[in-house]
Amino acid sequence: MTVKPLADKVLIKMIEAEETTKSGIILASSAKEKPQVAEVIAAGPGETVDGVLVPMNVSVGQHIIVSKYAGTEIKVDGVDMLIVRQSDILAVVE
Repeated sequence: MTVKPLADKVLIKMIEAEETTKSGIILASSAKEKPQVAEVIAAGPGETVDGVLVPMNVSVGQHIIVSKYAGTEIKVDGVDMLIVRQSDILAVVE
């Protein structure tokens, strides 16, 4: 299945947090925080404001940080992904 985001939407795949701490303690799934780092899988063309297209600030393959509870969860070919607005993206990880 192919998903093509519209307007200022971005399809992202969350990058799982590590299951062990730096000291080697393995975390239970209930103790893990929801990950905030994701990879951009697809991006829309941008939003039209007053008849002018405002381009996207992210591109496919970039790693980003998103708001903790942002987006709509979907499954694409059995993989959990999120569709978020560009405004829910906080930063690009370099």
